Amino acid sequence: MSSPTMPSAGPVNAFAQLWTEAMSAVMSQVASASFPMQAATAETMPPAAAEDVQLTVTAAGTARGEMNLRLPPATAVDLAKIFISDTDAARTEVTADDRSALEELFRQIAGHVVTSAKPKGLEVQLTVNLGEAPTWPPAASGCISSGATAPRPVQVEWKLSSALATALVSAWREPDASPAAPAAPTSLPPRSKGQEKLELLMDVELDVVLRFGGRNILLKEILDLGPGSVVELDRTIQDEADLLLDGKLVARGEVVVVERNFGIRITEVLPVQETA
Repeated sequence: MSSPTMPSAGPVNAFAQLWTEAMSAVMSQVASASFPMQAATAETMPPAAAEDVQLTVTAAGTARGEMNLRLPPATAVDLAKIFISDTDAARTEVTADDRSALEELFRQIAGHVVTSAKPKGLEVQLTVNLGEAPTWPPAASGCISSGATAPRPVQVEWKLSSALATALVSAWREPDASPAAPAAPTSLPPRSKGQEKLELLMDVELDVVLRFGGRNILLKEILDLGPGSVVELDRTIQDEADLLLDGKLVARGEVVVVERNFGIRITEVLPVQETA
């Protein structure tokens, strides 16, 4: 699949595999059926013909260069029909509408490739346009073909320019598969007696009080209280409520209702000097 002058075929083949997987994913969505695709050698492609649809993929970013995609007429028509939901089984010629549909289809496929390439170290942008057969000699080439259970037989030939193939080899990053060396044990500083005592108190339960407001009231007014009496507090309904711990103000927040119970959404935690 690659030229012998390439420094490494791994990234090139892996990049072609991203296109294979992306094409399978997009075609499965478009066809609403499983559409397996697989890599093959360029020798399995039919000979080039004037009726072939040629797509030029321009890469920019951490990998720059060009890629050519060649679709034989039968593949071009089948893919376009699936993409535009054309049920005319008798039509075999590639139309202008087919070419436009294929351009949009492979733009979507390229978008999947861009997303899948990011974990590999490729921050790349791919532009897909209808074009002509490349005039540059390919540094690598191959074929993407449909699997045995695909709804339609599909063959797409790809070619990479020397610039793009070299850039892929330089930018490609694979996760290190070698087992990581065990980390050296980290010695922790000895805990102070104060820390040990504090840990003993962490599970102690404390009562907190939510205070909506307050008011100074005369004893005789308390004696006059009864069912239906209203005591006006010193705060408006928009004011925040207080959260008290052992009678000391520790935080403020908004009153909320959680499953028919009152609660408080903390908006401010008071510094230690204010809670003292």
